[in-house]
Amino acid sequence: MPKNKDALSRYRWIDERLRNKRLPKPTLDDLVRYVSDKMDDTVAVRTIQKDIEDMRNDPELNYFAPIRYNRSSKAYHYEDENFSISNSPIDEADLQGLEVAIGILEQFRSLPVIQRFEDAILKIAASLKMNRQELENRGLIKFSRGSQYKGAELIPEIVDAIKHLEVIRIAYQSFDRSEPKEHWVEPYHLREYNHRFYLIGKSQKAKGGTVLTFALDRIVQLWPTNKHFDEKNFDDASYFQHAIGITVTEGQPENIVLSYTPHQGKYVKTQPMHPSQVILKDDEEECRVGLQIVINHELIMLLLSSGGRVKVLEPQHLADRLKQEAEEMLKRYQ
Repeated sequence: MPKNKDALSRYRWIDERLRNKRLPKPTLDDLVRYVSDKMDDTVAVRTIQKDIEDMRNDPELNYFAPIRYNRSSKAYHYEDENFSISNSPIDEADLQGLEVAIGILEQFRSLPVIQRFEDAILKIAASLKMNRQELENRGLIKFSRGSQYKGAELIPEIVDAIKHLEVIRIAYQSFDRSEPKEHWVEPYHLREYNHRFYLIGKSQKAKGGTVLTFALDRIVQLWPTNKHFDEKNFDDASYFQHAIGITVTEGQPENIVLSYTPHQGKYVKTQPMHPSQVILKDDEEECRVGLQIVINHELIMLLLSSGGRVKVLEPQHLADRLKQEAEEMLKRYQ
């Protein structure tokens, strides 16, 4: 699905022409001319045909526009005369994402780069708050089971604590404990990965001042302490430099060599797993890539998700780990 600004503009102009009842129902040529005029550029017939198909069926766009074609008149129209793509449902997760982003920006209003856009940020924030209830009442927000950003309501308080170097006290319910454990945390950094937010900080109760990662959706409760810590000695860019995902294990990064099938290799080349990724071999037999990263849970899960379309060539202990996982998987199906 094209996600560029021009594509979104074309959808809007197609929608406008289809809803215009003062003009005859448009043919394909009419739509091409109309959109070209609005875009002040020549738009190809094939482009408009693809746009119509995307507006009808693309799940990411989520328009599912009821565009019908009349063979006798060779014209297009909306089956539902009241339909418009501007009335399409807003996904709750997307709305939450906007609210979270605005909340973070509001917390950093004192920064010069944010102050330049403060008026715009405040207008968007006010608009979101004013329109949310109206959208809910009109049924234009789709609620999914479980919040995609559970724990996001803690972000403003955590961001404020990071800014002011304030220790926070949390009750944290990990998956391997029956009861929450209390931590007094020096908060350093907030990070989003795979639709979850994580707090990276030092637990003052951890031995050796170890930096830990806390998933926000597992923080049962958070309290201010009114206690402060010295300037943090933490660089998030360096900390996550050699890791995929959110888990940073001890030890040096390793040389990882992976052999993908040619077809799977196309995805790996267009969506690199890590900035260190290099193509070592690319032919009709395989796409071989190299990485310099630490081996963590996220890497294991990523490799398992490719199934038989990837083979670990180096290091051997990682290949053995994947082999063991595959054997355990096979046992569950026998």
